[in-house]
Amino acid sequence: MLPGHVPDAAPLRFVLLESGQVYVGGTSGIAVGQLSSSEQKALEKRLTEVRKVPGISSTVTLGGGSRQHHLVVRKGRPLDITVTGEPADAPATLKPLAALLDDLASFDHPSLRPFKPESYALRAREGKLPGGCRPWPYEEPLAGTDFTPRIVPAAQVLYWPTGAAPASVCQGDKSWIVTLRPLVPGETP
Repeated sequence: MLPGHVPDAAPLRFVLLESGQVYVGGTSGIAVGQLSSSEQKALEKRLTEVRKVPGISSTVTLGGGSRQHHLVVRKGRPLDITVTGEPADAPATLKPLAALLDDLASFDHPSLRPFKPESYALRAREGKLPGGCRPWPYEEPLAGTDFTPRIVPAAQVLYWPTGAAPASVCQGDKSWIVTLRPLVPGETP
């Protein structure tokens, strides 16, 4: 992330659907691709190995550092793990988890193509960014979207910064820091 970016507004880093369709998020955009059944099975095998790691719980520390990952698996026995630390520092017992996180964080595939989201999760909190601010051109108020994002169609935010890049917005006598996180199909924030 660059200074001033909002990490929570970045798209999901890696989403694999049962059909083998994969979505890979960056700082602001998303790519979509298709894994072969053998590639999908290999990834599922690695998840099975992670499930067998002794001591896996909802929070795992790999070692030093403040880097965080959040791994959510809904297929089969669900996993929801917040991982802190550098994967390279993981003890031997946690190497399958660390390797999986590293591979998903740097995932690339020849089938990936740019994806145009149909909607975004809008969040706004009072605050100012350096420089000026844009007027808010819509009737919906920004208040109340900090903890409960509002879903907005892509057409409504054309030409606005998206993902981790925030926008400075003026509405009435208040200034807001607005983020628009691209959503993959079926995702609800």
